[in-house]
Amino acid sequence: MIQAFGLTSNPRQELPPAVDDVSFEAPTGRVTALLGARASGKTTAVRLMLELQQGRGITHFRGRPLHRIPHPSREVGVLLGEVQGHPSRTVRGQLRMLCAAAGVSVRRADEVLEVVGIVSLRDQRLGMLSRGMDRRLGLACALLADPHTLVLDGPADGLSAREAKWLHGILRAHASLGGTVLFTTDDAKEAARTADRVVTLEEGRVIADQGVADFARTRLRPRVAVRSPHAARLGVLLAKEARATQRSVEVVNEDGNRLSVYGSNCADIGETAFRHSILVHQLADEVGDAGPTADILARALHRGATTAELTGAQHSSAEAVSADHANEVLPGEVLSREVLSCEALAGADAAVSQTQPIDVLHLAEPPSPDVSQAGPPAHASATPEDPHPTPRATSAVTTTPAVTTTRAVPPPSPLSLPPLPPPITIRPARSPLRPLRYEVRRATGIATGYLTAAAVLAVSAVLALLIARTGHAPQSRLLAAWPQELPLPPAALGAGLLGAFAFGDEFRHPALAADRGTVPRRLGLLCAKLVVAAATALSLAFAVVASDAMLLHLVYGEELTEVPADWLSTSASWLALVVGCAWAGVLAAGVFRSTTAGLAAVLAVPIVVVPLVQKALTGPSVRTAAGLPARLRDLALVHWPFGGERFLAAGLRMIAQPVGGALMLSVTALLCAYLLTVLRPRAQ
Repeated sequence: MIQAFGLTSNPRQELPPAVDDVSFEAPTGRVTALLGARASGKTTAVRLMLELQQGRGITHFRGRPLHRIPHPSREVGVLLGEVQGHPSRTVRGQLRMLCAAAGVSVRRADEVLEVVGIVSLRDQRLGMLSRGMDRRLGLACALLADPHTLVLDGPADGLSAREAKWLHGILRAHASLGGTVLFTTDDAKEAARTADRVVTLEEGRVIADQGVADFARTRLRPRVAVRSPHAARLGVLLAKEARATQRSVEVVNEDGNRLSVYGSNCADIGETAFRHSILVHQLADEVGDAGPTADILARALHRGATTAELTGAQHSSAEAVSADHANEVLPGEVLSREVLSCEALAGADAAVSQTQPIDVLHLAEPPSPDVSQAGPPAHASATPEDPHPTPRATSAVTTTPAVTTTRAVPPPSPLSLPPLPPPITIRPARSPLRPLRYEVRRATGIATGYLTAAAVLAVSAVLALLIARTGHAPQSRLLAAWPQELPLPPAALGAGLLGAFAFGDEFRHPALAADRGTVPRRLGLLCAKLVVAAATALSLAFAVVASDAMLLHLVYGEELTEVPADWLSTSASWLALVVGCAWAGVLAAGVFRSTTAGLAAVLAVPIVVVPLVQKALTGPSVRTAAGLPARLRDLALVHWPFGGERFLAAGLRMIAQPVGGALMLSVTALLCAYLLTVLRPRAQ
């Protein structure tokens, strides 16, 4: 069951809130429609329910708010707009990636494809899907974790009649299995055909909450309820005038002295009855709203009405309820309206008495002897004791034989005012339940990575041949295809670009937790992206060196492919350079939420940071760090195993190089910025 209480959006600039105190229920095993015209607040209400937008209120899904549910995607399946994903990703690849994010078996992807009937499109690209197929894929994404509740915003928008009928059948089947379904629509006929209960919104407020039978009878076809001893004669006159004026008016003769008139209004029917001297006992519009008390109370409270006016509102509401009962309104609806009017009256009375002193006039019976004995006479200055005291106010009462006048005294403190609904804050989604598997499927699901690697290999091969032709470059730069004129080799730039793509899918095409907004900056997801980026960079570095060596051996012979003497330190420096560029791209894309910013951070290392590091290292110095590895070995309690001091010395020499030092400085700064963006919201 979905229970929404007091959903209220934040006020806009000089405009009322898009949603104001919306409360309703969507029962289990039923399909509930949230109906309203465009700009009526349907989407805003759904976003407030899912904690995607700030405001006030609370929504319970089977008794718990969304942020209290350990795995929201397993409880609530959401469809908001079009499917978010990279256009080049396949349908099956998208679902398999979301399976890793939700922590469900990968076989579930094939199961939901069969449920929604798009198994034949499993290899189709997302960018090539039609509107109907996109809706089916969106429903498959919502059903992926087998949730109990479905929340769908305009699922049938833009669909043909056949596709809409199929979609409604799926929703009905989910509800029949014990699930809860809530969808929004602006088509009243669609709501009447599909839903079991219809909640109608107008200008951000709930104006009706009805069963589908009452909705179809009242709001789908608004009618005028007429009760007259001459109902048959009035019906004939109304039909005659409608034919004369060429209007579409339908008159239905109910039992006895009742009429139901469709296509007309109270003013026209009243004028007709007046012209023909027909007595009318009841004449009321029936649109299935929450009852006439709400509007009367709102107007009365706005102008500081007395309780006598509020009592009159209650009496008018009771008359309207009895009239509805005479016109065969369901007993449940009559009872709900009657209770609503009484509770609204009590709440309005409490609100008025707490805000300002008012004079209240109550018609009452003469006091009984017991009442007269309960306190001093009416002309005495003492105040009689109230047999039913209320804690919110004290009253000074003057009793007369027929009229009791009460002056309400405001409470001493505003602490007794009803509290506002709790604030709704946007809480980030949890990281993928299987982050490493998710990242691998994300990176391998599109052709961008493969095309980038192929371009890097081709450019590196051409540069290696050109450098070998000149014959002035060392062998290490020759195998890496790194000419002196370029700030970075193609392999490092390609690794940085692939790293910058790591967060591109989530920020441009949110695939993770589509019901909770953009993928957050989480440490688990970051570690998975760093591991995958490092593995990709190492593979690219080995592939570049191997392909360049084979090409040089083929073109120029064995002379240029000999293994250098310092191959260990050179290889470590090469791999560290490529991995560092990849990590810089990942961190910059995560901090700035942009693929372009990630690539810019990689290019900024040799262009901006390296000159600064060179200037700092080549400046005048009095002391140097010569002999540092030996001193570290002397300080150690035990000797380094397997010649560990040599690796330490090689690492220090690599950092001392301008490019290595600049790259390490950049990665450290980006990592600190990323951690700051993660920890700052938690600290707040």
